[in-house]
Amino acid sequence: MIDRRDPPPVGRVVATEQKPATPHQFHFWTANETSIGIGAIVRVEEGGNGKGETGRVVYGVVTDGFAYSDLVSPLHDVVGAEGDPAKAADSPTVRQEIRLWTAAVLRQRPEEPLQPVPLGQVHVASDVDVAQALRMDTYLGGTQPTAIPVGLYTSGGLEAPVYLDADFLLGPEAAHLNISGVSGLATKTSAVEFLLGSIFQHFPPHKGRVAAVCFNVKGPDLCFLDQPGALEDEDRRRYERLDVRAQPFEGVRYYAPFKADGVNLNTLRTHPDLVGDVEPLVWGLREVLDYAEVLLNRDDIDAKADAFIDFLSDRVVDKEFDDGFGGTHRVVTFADLERLFRSIFDGLELGGGRGDTWRTHHIATIRKVRNRLSNISTRCKGLVTDDGPSNDLPWGRFEDRAVYVVDVANVDPLGQDLVFARVVSKLREHLERRDLGVDAVVVFVDELNKYAPGDGPETYVKKMLLDISERGRYLGLVLFGAEQFRSQVHRRVVGNAGTIVFGRMDSDELATPGYQVLSPATKIKLATLPIGELMLRHPHFTQPIFVRFPRPAVLRGRDGVERFPPAADLPFEDAVVRQLVKLDRRVRPNLVKDVIADRREEDVRRALAHTRQTRPQDAFAHFKKQLGGRVTAAPAAARERVPPLNPISDEPY
Repeated sequence: MIDRRDPPPVGRVVATEQKPATPHQFHFWTANETSIGIGAIVRVEEGGNGKGETGRVVYGVVTDGFAYSDLVSPLHDVVGAEGDPAKAADSPTVRQEIRLWTAAVLRQRPEEPLQPVPLGQVHVASDVDVAQALRMDTYLGGTQPTAIPVGLYTSGGLEAPVYLDADFLLGPEAAHLNISGVSGLATKTSAVEFLLGSIFQHFPPHKGRVAAVCFNVKGPDLCFLDQPGALEDEDRRRYERLDVRAQPFEGVRYYAPFKADGVNLNTLRTHPDLVGDVEPLVWGLREVLDYAEVLLNRDDIDAKADAFIDFLSDRVVDKEFDDGFGGTHRVVTFADLERLFRSIFDGLELGGGRGDTWRTHHIATIRKVRNRLSNISTRCKGLVTDDGPSNDLPWGRFEDRAVYVVDVANVDPLGQDLVFARVVSKLREHLERRDLGVDAVVVFVDELNKYAPGDGPETYVKKMLLDISERGRYLGLVLFGAEQFRSQVHRRVVGNAGTIVFGRMDSDELATPGYQVLSPATKIKLATLPIGELMLRHPHFTQPIFVRFPRPAVLRGRDGVERFPPAADLPFEDAVVRQLVKLDRRVRPNLVKDVIADRREEDVRRALAHTRQTRPQDAFAHFKKQLGGRVTAAPAAARERVPPLNPISDEPY
């Protein structure tokens, strides 16, 4: 939707000995009453040579502004008014005042040879000029356009749509987006929500299928993406101008861990009308052991412990294993692993001093790993299960234009690290094999200050973020990161982002070295940006551009909590009924409660998890079979328990 009207000139380029025009910067004057301001895009036209040939055309963006009069110093004005400001207005002659603007060059036509800006007329940019100035013409047309609307350039009384190049936003030419700004006012989450909707509607068909995985790490921010939000007429007009449909996301899948009781979901999306769409995220031994590095303290897990963990993963888990003392084990769950450890310790103790090693691993190393692993299911209870099958994202079955929200807002930091590390690793593995179901995945991560700080230890999560930012674009794995302070995020993470977005910035942040390339006027505007306006940098844009975007057409988190208040946790029996009814609406609650009466909760959770994983046609019959046909190993009171650790010696009391 390009407007091709050409507005009249508003100024003229001026070059002096002290303020010359250069190939990258020029100055121009306007009338005192003008629509020009900081961030305005202008076009300079050089006069023709009289032979029918047009002159050079230069596009620029205003970066600073000045006002001048004929006064040499302020003292002259004070003396002329006899020291009384009221008399200055009664002066018989009005002093001449001019407006002088400084602009940075965006583009020159022709581009070669590169020359200083000519002394020509200055026009406010039209839609066509904006497209030319930002080099958007290279990807707006052609047989395979790759333009994705991002917002509206609004300055000089005109309004023009601004587009990003999908090849430079989602790869393979460049990739990744980083957005920073103060909390609450920078509209970081809203900007990402609008951009994701724009991507889903305008992602080029020749680039294949695309999906998004969003980690909700703060309250209810992303819990209502499938619910329509309130829009004003101005927002709807902007949607129409950008050719984007104002509607919530159609395909949203929610995943959240359980709470410690194993049946109530740990999310704020628990209203009866919405909780049925939330899938539990539950992992067992196999899922956790592959990412033990995330959970274990790197200060006390040395190379020997790493070697033993690798041995368990490669030789023991999910295999028939002989412990060397006459016992055969098949380790599938944490409970199975604990029985193997007890068998090893008992075998070494009853061996009559045969030694303190088992399969070349020292008993102290085995005890250390056992103590760490046995606590994981307690520290991450609800996310990690001691027994029973897991429930994971639909690896290999990702749908086109779908959003997968992983809600870990109420999970402890250790569990958040585990979720992030495993989900991103699985995405990378499937994209490498090209069997994920989509060709590109946008991963949205907020609070990069926490997950990829510029200083501090090299954690597993930080290494993974660095790997995505440096190599993810080749796979179609794209990182959309957000943070409050860009200067405190690892330089390689923000430096590899092809598109940079700034919301309202803190003045102290703008004083850091990373913002020295901006003019003082641009910094002042950044520090006072209203909600809904952003400054944008993109590989095609040689200078930052200010754009406005409409309010996302989805329900905001705090509004969603008011409209759909979270429900209180259900009693154990009612929570089990809700899970089964979700799988099969024919399930009768009274029958379920009769079946689970006097049953151990862990057995009920195990049968429920197996039913959820299998998804049979008759959920109740399958659940009843799993519950009744499973013989428990021992009563709860007689089960072996992990002895508490001595905090000094790191050994059991």
